Amino acid sequence: PDVSKEENAIEKFKEVQEAYEVLSDDQKRAQYDQFGHAGANQGFGGFGGGGDFGGGFGFEDIFSSFFGGGGGRRRDPNAPRQGADLQYQVTLDFEEAIFGKELNVEIPVEDPCDTCKGSGAKPGTSKETCKHCSGSGQVSVEQNTPFGRIVNRQACGHCSGTGQIIKEKCTTCHGSGKVRKRKKINVKIPAGIDNGQQIRVSGKGEAGVNGGPAGDLYVVVHVRNHEFFEREGDHIICEMPLTFAQMALGDEVEVPTVHGKVKLKIP
Repeated sequence: PDVSKEENAIEKFKEVQEAYEVLSDDQKRAQYDQFGHAGANQGFGGFGGGGDFGGGFGFEDIFSSFFGGGGGRRRDPNAPRQGADLQYQVTLDFEEAIFGKELNVEIPVEDPCDTCKGSGAKPGTSKETCKHCSGSGQVSVEQNTPFGRIVNRQACGHCSGTGQIIKEKCTTCHGSGKVRKRKKINVKIPAGIDNGQQIRVSGKGEAGVNGGPAGDLYVVVHVRNHEFFEREGDHIICEMPLTFAQMALGDEVEVPTVHGKVKLKIP
């Protein structure tokens, strides 16, 4: 009752509880199948005449009809929605990841069609209101249940729930309002980025729907292994072979670094 906004939700919920008692009790179920609601439970009346629960009608459909079907909120199919996020994989050399880099990447995206400005309709024409749902995007469907006849709301199949029909489609996008193209995007890789980290580029994903904002682009960075260096957090490790004499007596050697060779005194 706290989910459904219908006035008779409490009565319906009581009926559902009583129905569940019959369905979960094999003996009561058998009595109901044979004698109807009077044989199973006197309080199980009010459902109309007997019959069984067969015919592909599931108990979960009853709850859906009462609490998730017509009474709940439905998302407006014409409301603005954010576009999908995209992901792009890029591989960098070890030094590029250390010092950072600026990249120009080319990614496939769906952008609004320039010919129809994203409407999907042929230029000079416009969408028409769907006659089957009167522009609501939803139609009422009656369904017979053990509780009587239930009217449920579902997306209109003629307009795919949009409430609008395109009579003359755009020849460029064929009515979708979008075209597939490759877009060049500048991505700045920050210095010190590590293997597996990703960069979010706001607003560079797929185009939004019904005027909604575009999604984001996530650039996932992979770093190639280096011949000499290894990375441990913010530290760079390099193994340097030394002779026994150098370790015993000390020495001064040249050590390679990402900034070039430096002299290191061995104590």
